[in-house]
Amino acid sequence: MLHIGLLGAGRIAAVMAQTIRSMNESGSRDLCLYAVAARDLPRARDFAARHGAERAYGSYEEMLADPAVDLVYIATPHSHHYDHAMLCLSHGKHVLCEKAFTVNAAQAQEVTRFARERGLLITEAIWTRYQPMRRLLTDILASGAIGRPRLLTANLGYAVTGKERIVRPELAGGALLDVGVYALNFAEMAFGRADGVQAACVKSEEGVDLADSVTLTWADGRMAVLTAAIHAVSDRYGAIYGSDGYLMVENINNPQAIRVYDREHRLVSETLCPPQLTGYEYEVREAADCIREGRLECPSMPHGETVHMMALMDHIRAQMALRYPFE
Repeated sequence: MLHIGLLGAGRIAAVMAQTIRSMNESGSRDLCLYAVAARDLPRARDFAARHGAERAYGSYEEMLADPAVDLVYIATPHSHHYDHAMLCLSHGKHVLCEKAFTVNAAQAQEVTRFARERGLLITEAIWTRYQPMRRLLTDILASGAIGRPRLLTANLGYAVTGKERIVRPELAGGALLDVGVYALNFAEMAFGRADGVQAACVKSEEGVDLADSVTLTWADGRMAVLTAAIHAVSDRYGAIYGSDGYLMVENINNPQAIRVYDREHRLVSETLCPPQLTGYEYEVREAADCIREGRLECPSMPHGETVHMMALMDHIRAQMALRYPFE
């Protein structure tokens, strides 16, 4: 039985708690929602009572000192991921860390290095990398259904400026680390690592990026044009245009359908997302399996890809003159 602890008791931790419960109800009897830790004990106890965690802790250190905890899911703001990941690893815990993994590549390199030294698994919980729709998209592109892919567009926008962690620079707020990371991952899952990047943004009065525009280019002539926003609602579509047609991906944040069209804009095929529990179950299952197999990283999001994605966002932030106060 793998005992899972939740570090943080916010909305995303609640989704993870629901995921683990649903996995067990669906037949995965090897997982246990064992503990939750919050910044104060009443909050942790309330979360545990609502979501069925066995233990509640009023500090992160208390939970990590519990020898029964095997895997910790980090569900705190981006600004705290590095410190919390290092804390978990120093206590001998495997880690599933919510995206963005850290705030920059230097932090990501240090965390993954420390995990390897300690012989512990750590992986980035960016759910689209683990979901079946990723493989289905790859298969469709490889089949030649749209000919040679040439151009990609993707957007992701939510009106979420009412959330403190989104708008505060000291919490590494802004569009890039929260939603832009999905557009970047979508593009590189489809086209591989880009050769060039150009970026621009508009900022809030506090200095976080409200909206981003990123253009990626490849040496063979392919291009991706991406947008992300935290102050506007978008259709969340991704599109890949080829020499013989194009495809549309419904919701790049959690793909629900892939529709292929021919040169005459006629629908050729539709691939629907397999039934989901929450969509998080795939990252949990892969992390659990890798821990049992003694692996230190997950095949769906290896350390090299996590560090590369953080480095790409470092380059983008440099072009946007965007720096967090604690860097």
